[in-house]
Amino acid sequence: MARILITSALPYINGIKHLGNLVGSQLPADLYARYMRARGHEVMFICATDEHGTPAEIAAAKAGKPVDEYCAEMHEVQAGLARGFAMSFDHFGRSSSQRNHVLTQHMAKTLGEAGLISEVSEEQVYSVADGRFLPDRYIEGTCPNCGYERARGDQCENCTKQLDPTDLINPRSAISGSTDLEVRETKHLFLRQSTLRDTLDEWIDSQTGWPVLTTSIAKKWLHDGDGLQDRGITRDLHWGVPAQFEGAPWSGMEGKVFYVWFDAPIEYIAATAEWADAQGLDDSAWERWWRTDKGADDVRYVEFMGKDNVPFHTLSFPATLIGSGEPWKLVDYIKSFNYLNYDGGQFSTSQGRGVFMDQALTILPADYWRWWLLSHAPESSDSEFTWENFQASVNKDLADVLGNLVSRVTKFCRSKFGEVVPGGGAWGPGEAALIAALSTRIRAYEGHMEAMEVRKSAGELRAIWVLGNEYLQEAAPWSTFKTDPEQAAAQIRLALNLIRLYAVLSQPFIPEAAARMMASMHCEDWSWPGDIGAALALLPEGHGFEVPEVLFAKITDEERADYAARFSGVRD
Repeated sequence: MARILITSALPYINGIKHLGNLVGSQLPADLYARYMRARGHEVMFICATDEHGTPAEIAAAKAGKPVDEYCAEMHEVQAGLARGFAMSFDHFGRSSSQRNHVLTQHMAKTLGEAGLISEVSEEQVYSVADGRFLPDRYIEGTCPNCGYERARGDQCENCTKQLDPTDLINPRSAISGSTDLEVRETKHLFLRQSTLRDTLDEWIDSQTGWPVLTTSIAKKWLHDGDGLQDRGITRDLHWGVPAQFEGAPWSGMEGKVFYVWFDAPIEYIAATAEWADAQGLDDSAWERWWRTDKGADDVRYVEFMGKDNVPFHTLSFPATLIGSGEPWKLVDYIKSFNYLNYDGGQFSTSQGRGVFMDQALTILPADYWRWWLLSHAPESSDSEFTWENFQASVNKDLADVLGNLVSRVTKFCRSKFGEVVPGGGAWGPGEAALIAALSTRIRAYEGHMEAMEVRKSAGELRAIWVLGNEYLQEAAPWSTFKTDPEQAAAQIRLALNLIRLYAVLSQPFIPEAAARMMASMHCEDWSWPGDIGAALALLPEGHGFEVPEVLFAKITDEERADYAARFSGVRD
């Protein structure tokens, strides 16, 4: 049994996330966590809301609430939506937790004492209209690299180039839109990550199995232009982890907090500590996942994120952990994703464009969305959501292939043999051929899932479903029954066992439907199939079952047109 630590990029607190956010981190992470648990491994799956920084302050002000109250409410909303999409987090924490405050300040202190934090007086953009310094991400303008007109002052989300606010063409306040900006002097703490460039370079080179997307982004930040730059880790804000604290190896940082990109990844560790607290466990319970001197040396740590988060997880967060000089567990594999676009444009939280998690669940159950998003995950390139494609995928894959098999088998058995697994008959060449084909496909499915090849895994799972349909078409028990009821019973007995097998295999993708399939078979045996023949004989003669409600309803053309019209504009 392996021990696998899984973290998903933290969703920002400032609003409900869209489907592009979901498929870029949380959903594939959940797929992997569910699969690894199904294979008997010990899994710790951690996520949290990212609650600090200007986005939270602005969103709270817009809502007319104190920022701490706003964050508490939005955490509950996001946690509820995560449950709605069947996310199987072991803990869904908060970066504003006391655990994260203490740990972030501890990390900063150790880095400072190691000479890896410097105090820098610098000029920053001050918005006269807003009466405040503007954090980099709240200055917008045209990217000098690619021409994207809504680039932020820290990074262009279109081309991922790291920027300074002064690089932007026609800069403006993202808060008020004002162009009345001044450059004023202020003092900040900088992480001297440039001094760790060679160490980070060697470490990244040692990760030979990383996806090309992950490695190429990291290398670009390491070597393009002047190479990896030192990074400001404080901001002129009040909401966040205070940068001036007892024992800090610096002074004069009152009224400043740590930059959200410094404290947010540390929350992965802090959230695991929050999990231990919630379970009534001591620190050893979380330290065995995170400290190599406390047992984490045998942990495999996997991170899931969109490509815009890669630089911080390949460089800045590792620089924090390595630079601390303490035995923290470093990531072993980073699964990064491109963007999911929406109907000819981009999903956008800030612009309210696309389908958002709460809206999606009012239309259809979570499994419809989980299946489409995972089977179209933007792994090697950007992918695009269209209502036509969504309708076709749901109708063909879920309704016609999987749902139809479950319905046909259970209804036919009920009508001819009653609601029990029928006895009689024996397997023949057709059943042997199915078992051989399933064995090959299932081993391939396992290989893709182990490798986190999401789309290939979905394709293999669908092919496994298709094998069952092809077997039924060939065996035709409804015809066999007329001449050889015992042989038809053997075919249906196998088919009922096939439903249970499909529930086990499908659970990582469509957990709610899988649970209904398993319940309809009156079974609680979720053991992963080794010997496929044995798995298809698990439900014995006389075992009861019931005909489930329709697993997946087809989306009509009228419904598709209605959805497309409802989501053609932007969210209010």
